[in-house]
Amino acid sequence: MTETTLSKKTCKEIDSWLKKYPADQKQSAVLAALREVQHENKGYLTTELMDAVADYLEMEKIAVYEVASFYSMFETKPVGRHSISVCTNISCMLMGADKIVNHIEKKLDIKTGESTKDKKIFLKCEEECLAACCGGPMMMIDHIYYENLTTDKVDEILDSLD
Repeated sequence: MTETTLSKKTCKEIDSWLKKYPADQKQSAVLAALREVQHENKGYLTTELMDAVADYLEMEKIAVYEVASFYSMFETKPVGRHSISVCTNISCMLMGADKIVNHIEKKLDIKTGESTKDKKIFLKCEEECLAACCGGPMMMIDHIYYENLTTDKVDEILDSLD
């Protein structure tokens, strides 16, 4: 994918989302479009890619920038290929989320908000809530939930990332 055009795969993904909305509501697919573009661009959005999404969805460019800067799921600078967020809200905290965050930081030799040297993993943040309280402690990697974590389970998950 070049930075000024959307790949065929991305267009196909956006088109699948567009089918879910009325034809005059293309902007409803902006979250899915940005998520797909970010994934294909090694985990972050560029101005050129956001402009391409705006053009594809027939939106004002500023509206796409506003979405990308508002939601914590989007990055506008280079980060690790895999993005990890650990829920540290009260439910997960009481179930050991702090231990999980500390374990990840030690295992990857990074702190929250940093990427590994090889840019494979970005420990994005300690999330306030990921809405999986009954499965805590939990983390999200690339928008996939992993619940009922132990340090052994975390090691297994992290070691399986490509």
